[in-house]
Amino acid sequence: MGGSTMQEKPALGLGSLVSGLREVYGSGRTRELAWRRSQLRGLLRLLTEKEEEIFDALRHDLGKHRTEAFRDEVGVVLKSVKHTLQNLDRWAAPEKAPTPLVSFPATALVVPEPLGVVLVFSCWNLPLGLAVEPLSGALAAGNAVVLKPSELAPSTAAFLAANIPRYLDSEAVKVVVGAPEVGEKLMEHRWDKILFTGGARVGRIIMTKAAKHLTPVALELGSKCPCIVDWIDSKRDSQVAVNRIIGAKWSTCAGQACIAIDYILVEEQFAPILIEMLKSTLERFFTKPEDMACILNQRQFDRLGGLLEDHKVSCSIVHGGDMDPKTLSIEPTILLNPPLDSDIMTEEIFGPLLPIITVKKIEDSIGFVNSKPKALAIYAFTTNEALKQRIVKETSSGSVTFNDAIVQYGVDSLPFGGVGQSGFGQYHGKYSFEMFSHKKAVFKRSFLIEFMFRYPPWDDDTKLGMLRRVFHYDYVSLFLALLGLRR
Repeated sequence: MGGSTMQEKPALGLGSLVSGLREVYGSGRTRELAWRRSQLRGLLRLLTEKEEEIFDALRHDLGKHRTEAFRDEVGVVLKSVKHTLQNLDRWAAPEKAPTPLVSFPATALVVPEPLGVVLVFSCWNLPLGLAVEPLSGALAAGNAVVLKPSELAPSTAAFLAANIPRYLDSEAVKVVVGAPEVGEKLMEHRWDKILFTGGARVGRIIMTKAAKHLTPVALELGSKCPCIVDWIDSKRDSQVAVNRIIGAKWSTCAGQACIAIDYILVEEQFAPILIEMLKSTLERFFTKPEDMACILNQRQFDRLGGLLEDHKVSCSIVHGGDMDPKTLSIEPTILLNPPLDSDIMTEEIFGPLLPIITVKKIEDSIGFVNSKPKALAIYAFTTNEALKQRIVKETSSGSVTFNDAIVQYGVDSLPFGGVGQSGFGQYHGKYSFEMFSHKKAVFKRSFLIEFMFRYPPWDDDTKLGMLRRVFHYDYVSLFLALLGLRR
């Protein structure tokens, strides 16, 4: 479908853009299941037909290899949209709810309805995936949508602005590109839901501005995701664990991901073995510079370099540490026991630096994790079932994954989201549909039966007694009392 984008002077005309979207939503066409399916199929065509352009944009913005780009962004969203298409009819159908016997005859339904006109802010590290994934949920739920891609991934933002109007209903789906002040101007308007993916600082601004209109907000923020590594007897399983740790730290946007492993906790006696396995596997995995994404920009590059400037931190480097400002690349870097009060252990790293912290007993890692703000994800590599149970029971996080990492993001049947300082609100699969829907309660009664004890005058305790039976579900006694057989 044709249509214009807000690429030129995006701050102008936002009021008319929002009112136009409200008019489209008010027409009722976005509520139709046929329209929702057509938009989802449009996304599938976009992802399939423009795959090479997407690869080029992601390579330009972040230096991502096409295989990484497909695995983490194109492929995972294709799978998600197909899953939504397959299940949309069931998700959108009214659900029956039980009714109390005293209301007989009656029916109760929970009817999902779209919220209206929603705003999605996506981020720069997965600039395609974290734009299209929530967009697909908002469309599946029947909303009109404004998507604001991150200006820090300009090639991907330009791609979305140019192509989404060609594949989707350009009157109901708008892409607004531009600098942070464009986002601020968007926040001056009333929305029916806002989803923001990014950092806590901007998340606070979003919440503050949304409060003016009492707009509900979902925040997907980052955190320091810990990885507990228990000793695993099997040599093969240990190697699989190391493969997966490396995949979840260095091969997903060079660690620039909110669910990337931030640091490892391991018993001190096993730390040397783990480090040697990490080193040897890194050498096998990253044989060419293009095998790992680059750092987003000079500012992020300097920030990561600043984490290593502290002498006590730099002394803890046991592998890597080389930085190339020309290519904005940083060698996979491992640190052993950097000071716990250093910036690298108090701030989210969001890059290819991996601290390893040793503990006396692996069970001590639970207390360590609990001493920190709640994480978006906790990872643990262990065959110890008792330890697994303790981690699930005694810690709080957006998710817990055992013996792998990051892959939980691609499981459409699981909700994705944070808790506490790592954010709130959950999406993916049915949870995306529900995030952008309102569950409306619908209750229908007949005129057939009427109980007068629910109304005044409250002349004696008879009506009170009847009400007590109702609220205690004592229907046998109620029936007998109504027949005059029990007072």
